[in-house]
Amino acid sequence: MSLVLELPRELETELEAEAAELGLPLPEYVLRLLAAGRGPSPVPRTGAQLLAYWHDEGLVGTRTDIAESSAHARALRDQAQRRARP
Repeated sequence: MSLVLELPRELETELEAEAAELGLPLPEYVLRLLAAGRGPSPVPRTGAQLLAYWHDEGLVGTRTDIAESSAHARALRDQAQRRARP
């Protein structure tokens, strides 16, 4: 099905920026937004379900700035442990 929408320029600019941030073409990003708004999905209960969800949402591989995920996770954990507590 094909659908043509006239969007306010401000909304179009926001959507373009969000799509670019995720490295997605605008039509694919808008399609994902529409699909996500159809209703809540079941909450992932296992690591495998969460990874499948991230994959379906196109999030896997979007953080090209992270060369090694386990080293990044260790750095985040160390940073959190050194954080001052109120």
